[in-house]
Amino acid sequence: MKKWHLAVAAVAIGANLPLSQSGAQQRPAASQTVLQREAKIAETEARKTALAAVPGGRVQSHELERENGKLIYSYDIKVAGRRGIEEVNVDAMTGTIVAHEHEDAKAEEKEKKAEAKEKRP
Repeated sequence: MKKWHLAVAAVAIGANLPLSQSGAQQRPAASQTVLQREAKIAETEARKTALAAVPGGRVQSHELERENGKLIYSYDIKVAGRRGIEEVNVDAMTGTIVAHEHEDAKAEEKEKKAEAKEKRP
């Protein structure tokens, strides 16, 4: 492969663009570093907002992801003595809560399987 082909491929991958016009090849997943550069709200601020929505909660896990076209921080928050988790999504551009729902163990497991399936090549 010629040098300029490699450069174009590297730029496409770095910019999270498809390598082919046909769409047959899936886009590579956006790295956390790339997503963090796009976010206008710091993770620490988004965490405070999410925890304020779930009094007595502790963050079990979090991630920065693009969901339904929005860049969001997604938090799984556990409250002692309660079953399931609270999932709170904070818009990474505005800092507002865009979703908050309670997930029982079945729903959480279903979501994890769907995400794992999505991430497979």
